[in-house]
Amino acid sequence: MTASRNRVEKSAKAFRSIGEAAAELGLETHVLRYWESKFPRDVKPVKRADGRRLFRPQDLEALRAIQILVHERGMTLKGAKSILAEQGLVAVLSGAAKLGTAASPARELQQTVAKAFNAELPEGSAPKRQERLEGALVELTDLKARLDAMRVRRAA
Repeated sequence: MTASRNRVEKSAKAFRSIGEAAAELGLETHVLRYWESKFPRDVKPVKRADGRRLFRPQDLEALRAIQILVHERGMTLKGAKSILAEQGLVAVLSGAAKLGTAASPARELQQTVAKAFNAELPEGSAPKRQERLEGALVELTDLKARLDAMRVRRAA
């Protein structure tokens, strides 16, 4: 008889090996190791003396939340990390987490440009249209300056 036929179903509170955790989540083991390195606050498996990882139930919950954000909602790991930090695991797992709630200058600029180009303009309103476009250009220039300044700070 093989080991797979002798498997006993574990309780929800039992620790899982990396292979068991990966199978339960439908992921590869290297993905769990990578997420462990990127989310050290949320995923902290117990390591045995021989180096094997044992994932606790709370680790599996964190991995499920990351999986929801990254694979189902299409977020980056950085975005998933900030959502988990701001709103917590429970909000993500329950579906109550709000994505993209923070107003960003880029999103505001997109909305401004969309309004400028989609607005119905009566005849003879070319000066108003030019004003709106110049306003959008000023906002774009300001945003570029802020992005450049942020890049310089991060590079330093």
